[in-house]
Amino acid sequence: MSSTKYTQLEKELLPYKKLMASASDAILDQEVTKYPIFVAHQHDVELGVSLIDDTTFGPWKLQASSLEEFVSKQIIENEKVDSFRTVFKSPDKFFCVFILSDLGAKFIFVPR
Repeated sequence: MSSTKYTQLEKELLPYKKLMASASDAILDQEVTKYPIFVAHQHDVELGVSLIDDTTFGPWKLQASSLEEFVSKQIIENEKVDSFRTVFKSPDKFFCVFILSDLGAKFIFVPR
């Protein structure tokens, strides 16, 4: 993803940051996972818990998930879990966002 598209995406996610912070804090406080993953998409996906399921708030639908769910649904292969954990950034400072769009799927880390 080019830096221009990444910058645009960060701007599009700004309205969601407060909600993402609340959800991330709840997930971490309740020890659901150490690896929260947000799924931003514009189509219907069966992954995670819906936080925003319409695009009136912004251009994206948003769901909260976890590394464990990504593994159980075979989005991340068991053999790649350790590699994923090494690149995963602190959820106190970043949101891990799995972007699903017409351009494909990609993990990004957005500053909190």
